[in-house]
Amino acid sequence: MKAGRAMNGGESTGLPSSIGVLWDLRERGQRGRTGLSTARIVAAAIEFADENGLGALSMARVAERLEFATMSLYRHVSSKDELQSLMVDMAYGSPPEIGSGDGDWRAGLEQWARAFLTVFREHPWMLQIPVGGPPLEPGQLSWLERGLRTLGRTGLTPDEKLSAMLLMVGFVRNNAQLSTGLASQGKSEAELMANYGRAMDKFVDAESFPAVRELIDAGTFEATTDDFGFGLQRVLDGIEVLIRERAGETPLDRGRAS
Repeated sequence: MKAGRAMNGGESTGLPSSIGVLWDLRERGQRGRTGLSTARIVAAAIEFADENGLGALSMARVAERLEFATMSLYRHVSSKDELQSLMVDMAYGSPPEIGSGDGDWRAGLEQWARAFLTVFREHPWMLQIPVGGPPLEPGQLSWLERGLRTLGRTGLTPDEKLSAMLLMVGFVRNNAQLSTGLASQGKSEAELMANYGRAMDKFVDAESFPAVRELIDAGTFEATTDDFGFGLQRVLDGIEVLIRERAGETPLDRGRAS
């Protein structure tokens, strides 16, 4: 079985066996098969986690959903931990097609970031699985590849492009983690922030916390704002400064351009 050979190869190199399985799946494309397969098991597990959360996931429940015996799953997936690794990479799906003909890297990265955020919002359980290190999985690498290509004509060095993409990944994940935590309380982010503002209004005085009091009095916590968009634009601003520096522009040049 090719998947079995991929798992053994992963173990011999010291890598998780799921790495080899994922690349093998990518080459063979098992999604369309009607019998029990690794891809069908992972797809069923993703559907279950989307509906019931990661905590309720088990090999037995996935087997029940597929109408197979639990032990039959272990011929394709060695453990629940491996299953979760496979789930994460498959849940990423394909990154968006980003047109780079006009060289608008900023619009491209914004499109990339919003699509990346959508992945976590559709599969919030992904954020509960720890990141084990730099991506070797094909799904995750495809997102990195798309972002790096978007920066292809910016003049940044390869290591700067990688650092910029890691910054983007971290920003999106952190935002998704926060919004997912708020959503788990059963209220919208706007409702939670409004409640937060009203609670602070009872305790915060202008003498001890003048800056925070200014926010309360301005109705900041009652307003509906796109915090993700605001933060994203500031991240892109920072990358743009570096791109302009690599192009040889000085602060004075930037001032004239604006």
